[in-house]
Amino acid sequence: MPTLETKRLTLVAATAELVRADLEARGRLSELLGADVHPVWPPPLNDDASKKWVIEYLEAHPEVRGFGMWYILLRRHGSRPLVIGNGGFKGAPTPDGTVEIGYSIVEEHQRQGFAPEAVERLVAWAFGHPEVARVTAHTLPDGIPSQRVLEKCGFRFLGAGTEEGAVLFERRRGPDGR
Repeated sequence: MPTLETKRLTLVAATAELVRADLEARGRLSELLGADVHPVWPPPLNDDASKKWVIEYLEAHPEVRGFGMWYILLRRHGSRPLVIGNGGFKGAPTPDGTVEIGYSIVEEHQRQGFAPEAVERLVAWAFGHPEVARVTAHTLPDGIPSQRVLEKCGFRFLGAGTEEGAVLFERRRGPDGR
């Protein structure tokens, strides 16, 4: 399983097996990740339907490794890591080089900088692929905390999104390749 590291987090690329365990047997997810799963799981905006979609997508597109969901694990001194959220991409880059990112952290761990830390690392990973020219994100107009995460990570507001009732943000690859 591909992993990414930040100062406080480990991000683990989801596989169909991991997401199936998330859906069916949380103890198995804990075992597979070598981490405790937060007792209030899943994070907001994650439900059985979204997990089933991820499983189907990963099984249909095994070549998109990393351009799907990632589990966000908080490293803890003297304890196993704790799964506090997930994030990632809604599939491989489009022909124009766009990927869309999403993220969610369990409520207890929100407003502690974990979302921007994870998003920044995922964006850097995406821009490490030359075919990625921009990363977009949809959020709700009243989702001010989510909008702040995007702004902290260098995204700019574009206006109405392509998803009904959502607004769109983007971050383009900079001249330095990031």
